[in-house]
Parts: sequence; structure tokens; C-alpha cells
Amino acid sequence: MNTSDANNTPQCYSLKSPPFNYTRPISSAYFSTIFSTLGITSNLIAFIVLVKSFRRMRNRSRSFFLIFLAGLVVTDFMGLLVTGSIVVSFHFTRFNWRQVDPNCHFCNFMGMSMVFYGLCPLLLSATMAMERFCGINRPFARSTNTSKSRTVYMVLMVWLAAGCIALLPLIGIGSYHIQAPGSWCFFNISSKGSDMVFSLLFSFVGLTSIVVSFLLNTVSVVTLIKVCCGQDRTQRSRDHEVEMMVQLILIMIIASISWCPLLVFIAQTVFSSDPLWVRKLLLYLRFATCNQILDPWVYILFRRAVFKRVYPRFDWSRSSIMTLYPYFQETARRFTRSSLGGNLGSDETGETTKSNVTSPSTLKSPD
Repeated sequence: MNTSDANNTPQCYSLKSPPFNYTRPISSAYFSTIFSTLGITSNLIAFIVLVKSFRRMRNRSRSFFLIFLAGLVVTDFMGLLVTGSIVVSFHFTRFNWRQVDPNCHFCNFMGMSMVFYGLCPLLLSATMAMERFCGINRPFARSTNTSKSRTVYMVLMVWLAAGCIALLPLIGIGSYHIQAPGSWCFFNISSKGSDMVFSLLFSFVGLTSIVVSFLLNTVSVVTLIKVCCGQDRTQRSRDHEVEMMVQLILIMIIASISWCPLLVFIAQTVFSSDPLWVRKLLLYLRFATCNQILDPWVYILFRRAVFKRVYPRFDWSRSSIMTLYPYFQETARRFTRSSLGGNLGSDETGETTKSNVTSPSTLKSPD
């Protein structure tokens, strides 16, 4: 390539220019088609289930949580639909990017989509963890400050934040490039200049979201265990709290397993200044895609309504679980007392005292 051709080469083709050598092991049309179809179908089913649940829902905190879940499902659905359709089309048609997209507009769009739909689930998971943390640890403050419109506003703000990050390469912070085997575009993972800044920003935002989710969910679970081991007067609402926390923890675990390899790989590649290992990048990207496929099944399967249908004879209320495992309550009390410290420990003592005072009248046999 001579100097004039190099100067006229669009940025997205400046590092790698199609067509690439098409190697079957790392780029399979069947793999992309199956993943995209399965993910789109799963998210569509989950969205239908969420809409039906939202219409029947009377619990206020649960309705807020369903709005976040709906935002997550819509994000995963659109991400698979947009990026999957481009990848599958390439595998079946083998179009030439230089002819179809000579000015890199299409490549930039796909790169932005990859970043946007990649960061949104992680940011939404962290936001959901914050919402559950406030709902469990600060219920009175949250009940007065939160409404459905504000919850929708929070989802929109997450989308806006992810969109702003995805737009940075278009203003010079980072750059989107065609990636081998030629079916997709992504930002350039490099240890030089603005590409290094954007690579580290993407990795930092993703890993920070996972860490925040882990910390907040851990505190919420410990608090919820303590509350659930108390009196039965709020049994119904607490059952909803437990169900939401189980779903949120599973979403966090899936996101961590799916995204951590890719995020760590990006940071490691930047800091080590080693050449990009394309096969590892594709492998970790497929791991990340699993997040969009598995997320909807968390809500589809892990609901009390589903458990009751699978095993209708079992009473899924907390009281029955305590009856099956009588040692669980005392173990949880000791754990939460040591974990939560002074304030929660004093509340625990207060509840125990009330229980001791009321127990004689409760257990008194009739004359």
C-alpha cells in the first residue's frame, strides 16, 4: 500500500483491512446463529412473563424491581438483535466491509452497539444492587423518595451513561476497528494513546460495576437474613424480598463469570503491551454473550410461582423452611450479630427480649 492509499484509508480499516482469511474454528455461522436465536427467544419470553407479573403485582418494592428487570431484558434483547443480525449476515453472505461501508459508519455503529449493550447489563446490575440495598437497609427513606417514574428515570440514566461512553471513540478517545474474522467491529485494544485510555475505561467501568454489585448484595443478604430470622409479622413482604435477592445474586454471578475474563483480558493486554491475542478475545467475547442469554432465564425459572408448580406439596414460606432446618435460625442469628455489629446487634437483642416477654402468654395452656 503506497502513502496516498494509506492516507485515504478510513480509520476503521487502518489497522486491519478486509477480507480476512476465513478460518472455521474461530468463526462459525452456526454458532452465531444458535446463540443469537436462543438469546432473542429467551429475552422475548422473559419480557412477556415480566409484563404479566407487573400487571398482577401489588407489592410496591417488587414493582420497582420488575422495572429494572424489564430494562435489563430489553437491553439484552436489543443487543442480541442488533449485533447478532450483523454477525449472522456476514457469515452467510460474506459481504466485503470496504464495499458495503466505505466510510466506516456501519462499523462505528456496530462498535458503539458492542460497547453500549456490553456495559448496560453491568451498570443495571449495579443500579439494581443499590436499589435493593436501600430497600432493605433504608426502607422508610426509600419508600418516600422512590416512585415508578423515578425508577424508569434511573434506567434511562444508565442507558445514557453507557451511550456517552460508547460515543467517546467518535470524538477521538479511542477508535473502532474491524476485527478478525471480519464479522464484527470493536474498539482497538492497545497500550498506546487514546486507545489505551478507552480500553482501560471500558474495563474499569465493567469491573467496578461488578465489585459494587458484590459488596452491596453481600450487605443486603446479611441484613435480610437477620430480618427474616425475626418475627413473622412481615412474612409476606419478606418473601418477596428474598425472591428478589435470589434473582439479583444470580444475575450478579452470571455477569461476573461471563464478563470478568474479557474485562481482565483487556486490562492485562493494555498493561503488558503484548500483541492482541485474537483467539482469546473471541473466546472471552462468547463468554460475555452468554450473559445476555442466561439473564432472562433467571427470572423465568427462579420464581416462587415456578417452584410451587414444580413441587406443589412443599410450603415455600419461610416458616416451613425454618421447620425443616431448626438449626438455621440460631446459626443465622449468630452470623448476622457478628457481621452487622452494634446497631443491628442491639436490635437483635431487643427482638429477643420481646420474644421472651410475650412467650409465657403465648404458650400458656387453657385451664
